[in-house]
Amino acid sequence: MSDRHPFQGNWVARLYERVRERGYDSLTAFAEARPTASLVALAEELGPDDVVGAQVLSGLLAEAEQRKQLTRFVRDVLVRELAVCLPDGWPAVLDDGNRFKVAKALGSWIADTPVTHKERARQVRTAFLATPPPPGWRPLGPDDELLLTLLPDEEA
Repeated sequence: MSDRHPFQGNWVARLYERVRERGYDSLTAFAEARPTASLVALAEELGPDDVVGAQVLSGLLAEAEQRKQLTRFVRDVLVRELAVCLPDGWPAVLDDGNRFKVAKALGSWIADTPVTHKERARQVRTAFLATPPPPGWRPLGPDDELLLTLLPDEEA
């Protein structure tokens, strides 16, 4: 185990070095190969002792901004939150336990959503609660049909 704090040194360079060591030319390509892995799981794969989920999120956001794919990034993060909080898919019944899991997934997602997309994210949350997805629905990536309907790409 390393005694180095994840944010010590040039963590951005370290992050991209780890990505390249695994044969990817971008953090986005690395993450896309694992579309339902949590940000924490991606960080642990890149450096269990010196990479954290917040760094992965920051890197993915920066790449999305460069590529003008912020909406896709927002969908990607939602897929990851849903996979962590609702591993069996959308619950058939929103009882207290399931309501908490849904609230945790959507709340974490909105917290990680860039300011430019927060209002749209809140609208998606409202839509999910007003008209829930089918029981068992589990998006397997950011291009899920339902997610594309709720959060279509706007960037040109």
